[in-house]
Amino acid sequence: MKKLFSIVLVLVMLMSCAAALAEGAITLTYAEVNPVEGTVVGDVALAFKEKLEELSGGSVLVDIQANGVMGDEKTVLANILGGDTSVDIVRISAFALNQYGAQKSVFLTLPYVFTSEDHYWKFVESDLAKSMLAESKEVGLPFNGLAYGEEGFRHFFSKVEIKTIDDLKGLKIRVSDDPIMTGMIQGLGAAFTPVSFGELYTSLQTGVVDAAEQPITNYLSNSFQEVAPYLLKDGHTLGTIELIATDNALAKLSDEQKAMVQEAADYAMQKCKESVVAKQAEAEQKLIDMGCTVTEVEDKTPWQEATKGVLEANIAGMEDIYEQILALQ
Repeated sequence: MKKLFSIVLVLVMLMSCAAALAEGAITLTYAEVNPVEGTVVGDVALAFKEKLEELSGGSVLVDIQANGVMGDEKTVLANILGGDTSVDIVRISAFALNQYGAQKSVFLTLPYVFTSEDHYWKFVESDLAKSMLAESKEVGLPFNGLAYGEEGFRHFFSKVEIKTIDDLKGLKIRVSDDPIMTGMIQGLGAAFTPVSFGELYTSLQTGVVDAAEQPITNYLSNSFQEVAPYLLKDGHTLGTIELIATDNALAKLSDEQKAMVQEAADYAMQKCKESVVAKQAEAEQKLIDMGCTVTEVEDKTPWQEATKGVLEANIAGMEDIYEQILALQ
């Protein structure tokens, strides 16, 4: 009985210590536009949270706000630039920084730059990638690039079946409102239609747009197959992602805690690398089982030719970086 009492006392003391620690803990709000469940980016968020809370012993907690609760990527970034401090860590599409002066990040959204996941991860592990992550601070943006990852190649999905590049002509397609993406759509002969991500399902359902594009896992997790059951696997760009931490968030932390944030980001992206291919294959099989029509683009040459203009226009003056990326294959 005495032994049992001692065990209970120790447990109570541990719980009290944990509660006291949690009470004085710093909480970082993590914004994610997609669902956590079933997505690669959800796995990244959970891995980051798990590792940072473990490393910090609970002195730094992570509050994941998914499903676009904090706004879409564009809104969250605009709010941060406007001085908003409600978000600390953001998972963004790596090309989102193009419009804010991070010129090198343009290579992460140009069509048909990366030939495979292996090619991309060689880039991630290179000094070139580190220089790109540092660019946001170099151009004076109020956040720090932590780490790169990916959520799979991006493909078109539509209300009507698309088999060839000619089938895209005249279709109203939603892509991110970014000059590279809109230029790619124009090169393919389609019409860019601006729609927020949160309104995309309804816009497909009502015919405001005919098609859109996402990595396979996001296509499935957002139930887009219900309103656009045709998937065309053209892999026009890789869904490159980046974790950023705001200056305001890092100002709350000690140097030791900042190092933990970086370690947690690196860990999360390693988990991403380990799971992304399997998750894509699993999602594709589920879509097929649901009755979706999946078409693979075997010859990408016509697609590369059609989008050559937007690629050349955006690498002007930075051809050496483009050659360095290609050399990593």
